[in-house]
Amino acid sequence: MSDMIVTAGLTKAFGTILAVDHLDLTVKKGEVLGFLGPNGAGKSTTMKMITGFLSPTSGSISVCGHDVVSDPLAVKSRVGYLPEGAPLYSDMTAAGFLKFIAQVRGFSGTQLQSKIDRAVELTQLGGVLFQPIDTLSKGFKRRVGLAQAILHDPDVLILDEPTDGLDPNQKHQVRKLIRDMAASGGKAIVLSTHILEEVDAVCTRAVIIAKGKVVSDGTPAALLAKSRFHNSVALGLRPPPGALIFDDLAKLPGVAGVEDGGSSEEGGSTLVRCTVMPAPGKLIADQVARLVTQKGWKVEWMHVQSGKLDDVFRQITAA
Repeated sequence: MSDMIVTAGLTKAFGTILAVDHLDLTVKKGEVLGFLGPNGAGKSTTMKMITGFLSPTSGSISVCGHDVVSDPLAVKSRVGYLPEGAPLYSDMTAAGFLKFIAQVRGFSGTQLQSKIDRAVELTQLGGVLFQPIDTLSKGFKRRVGLAQAILHDPDVLILDEPTDGLDPNQKHQVRKLIRDMAASGGKAIVLSTHILEEVDAVCTRAVIIAKGKVVSDGTPAALLAKSRFHNSVALGLRPPPGALIFDDLAKLPGVAGVEDGGSSEEGGSTLVRCTVMPAPGKLIADQVARLVTQKGWKVEWMHVQSGKLDDVFRQITAA
């Protein structure tokens, strides 16, 4: 089965507030779906309905062929869920908590221990395994939450802010784990995040919702292509005194404008930063490089930008 999650007309109302508005979504095996949206867009509510923690007001949800409403236990056996700010039993040790979760999942004996050992290894919890959860840092608590979500090797993973509170090294480790699980295990993974760089680093697809509705659905690359910074050229250079940098760059064919990134005195000369913006559909890197060479401007850096996800996010969700 390639369709691991299917929602049709999914709606959730809290009184007069419509949190999720007829949401249609399909997630296939092997996909890592970045689920994005501003606060209050309906992300967490949708994830809670997919996992069976909330009942939909209307519409349907199928997970691995099982209906979430009519067959909730079958769904929960196939799903691993890491809620945002996942509650943990703070007086338990990490080892005790994972043992408890393994028992709830129906494991015992050597199988129980092997499941715990695997989850601990994947989340790198060995150093804090016998500490009370209450004494752990926010990052380690988050990793304990992730360990319980993957402990039973589920087919579907629902992760709400999985790297919240992690340091850069820990984020790298968790992102790699997510990519590896999707690629080698054939899982469908949905992750909600406010860290837009995470989408480009981890996800094969990105869905943006606003006011409970899907407003964008595509690959991260397709999203980046919508950015006004797509194919722009970022420059850091040291021109001679009196050089008309911005005027000269703005006159190039295909250039829509030049954004001033500021300047500073460094190393006895002025370092000027700017971004050369292309007109829609234009590639301008060659023209910029030729001009810089002709003018003899000393270049500290020059690179073509693929785009900025935060720029696209604001553009799509601002309406």
